[in-house]
Amino acid sequence: MSSTRILLAEDEILTRMDLKEMLENLGYTVIGEAGDGEAVVNMARTLKPDLVLMDIKMPGRDGISAAQTLTEEHLTPVLLLTAYNDKEFIDRAVDAGVMGYLVKPFAENQLKPAIDVALERWRELRQTELDLAQTQEALETRKLVERAKGVLMDSQGLKESEAFRRIQRLSMNSRKSMREVAEAILLAHEAGRSV
Repeated sequence: MSSTRILLAEDEILTRMDLKEMLENLGYTVIGEAGDGEAVVNMARTLKPDLVLMDIKMPGRDGISAAQTLTEEHLTPVLLLTAYNDKEFIDRAVDAGVMGYLVKPFAENQLKPAIDVALERWRELRQTELDLAQTQEALETRKLVERAKGVLMDSQGLKESEAFRRIQRLSMNSRKSMREVAEAILLAHEAGRSV
């Protein structure tokens, strides 16, 4: 099993060195280090890490703003490490879509569970988004097939089951999806050609 690839963003060099050592002791691979939010976003776009471990307070763009960009672009999960546990920061982190929030100081043995949870939450979110996209695609296909059946029923006097079988046969014979066949039927109908 390959090691989880982590991008580390912390503006304090000594803290960053300590974090890198902790991560490597836990078996993770640190593939890059950044000292500000803008750099971490650019590095994440290039390096495609499995996870970004990031401080909130950094010069220029803060960690929450950077996390929001990474989440919106579906690049990678973000685990925030911070000394701040104010409600304002936590609410902003939740709104930004971070997968975890670990308050400093923390022990090395707290890091692995936080990383594991963040990675699993990200995997579940991606799967839910994929499932939703597939469901939307199936619904759209069904709507197109229903419309195409209606066109065949009206233009050729077919029963609903006959129209459906015709679409199925055309799909199998042409080696095209039922959606593609339905779209072709609808296009031909709109163009005034017989189907």
